[in-house]
Amino acid sequence: MPKKRALMTVEDVRGAWAIIPTPAKPGAESWKMEDSLDVDETARVVEGLIASRIDAILSMGTLGECATMTWPEKQKFMSTLVETARGRVPVFVGTTTLNTRDTIRETRWATNLGANGTMLGLPMWCAMSVPGAVQFYRDVAEACPRTAIVIYANPEAFRFDFPPGFWAQVATIPQVITCKYVGVANLLVNIALSHRKIRFLPIDFDYYGAARMDPEFCTAFWTSGAVCGPNVPIQLRDEVEAAKKSGDWSKAKWISDEMAKTAASLFPNGSFKEFSMYNIAIEKERMNAAGWMKAGPCRPPYNVVPEPYLEGARKSGKMWAALNRKLGPAR
Repeated sequence: MPKKRALMTVEDVRGAWAIIPTPAKPGAESWKMEDSLDVDETARVVEGLIASRIDAILSMGTLGECATMTWPEKQKFMSTLVETARGRVPVFVGTTTLNTRDTIRETRWATNLGANGTMLGLPMWCAMSVPGAVQFYRDVAEACPRTAIVIYANPEAFRFDFPPGFWAQVATIPQVITCKYVGVANLLVNIALSHRKIRFLPIDFDYYGAARMDPEFCTAFWTSGAVCGPNVPIQLRDEVEAAKKSGDWSKAKWISDEMAKTAASLFPNGSFKEFSMYNIAIEKERMNAAGWMKAGPCRPPYNVVPEPYLEGARKSGKMWAALNRKLGPAR
């Protein structure tokens, strides 16, 4: 068992939190492959993100293919993440399952391994009520008191709207310190209802807007773009922090606007709902096209995707890579 450490708090949630996929070997799109994890690429990506000065690593959500890996693959991936990071940045692993007991079992295993916490969504078989969703997080927190929790608030994946009343209740759970948030709708309302006990992480595309809404509290964001090229989110992070001190937001806005251009072809027909149906394959294709990492193929059954959607992802990835080169490493 790793050395006991203090539980992370909301004050520890700052900067760019990279969301990484689970790299897959060639042929992983087939059900016949039993060990699909590319361990070497996983370790290389973690080292690269840390070298780029990323602030934390999130893994095994939707695009992280938590739902399509076997338990042995999950164990190997989590071990590689934790062993490679060696405590240099916080590591959160996804332990979402179809039920509370399996979630607790996986979360305890990850905590004993040395992960800082879990990025945790709701069980996905049946849509949940607000009381049921709150109780789920309470149960996991009670069973895993040494584990910080990032609530994975994806309304399309979990068929749950994560309404303001939900945030008011989960804010009373000490281990819940942050959440992976979609958009900026109700952001200020939810910050207020949670009494600023939960750091809401917008996606990198929305971070500039969120930071302008509440500069003091909006200090962090999640970024899948980091593995398309980490210069972009790192420079966004640094320019936003500089703007908070100087009052000159022009450079941060320019980066945000340039990032937005790369997203134009990423969402099929401009629809987040349509994107969510295919987001694993779309995101991995974007990452492969950007060339910073080898995300590999998409594991079944989510590997059947319209070709135009994949072409849009490739275009997005290449545009991000160009922006990454243009910005260069942060000084």
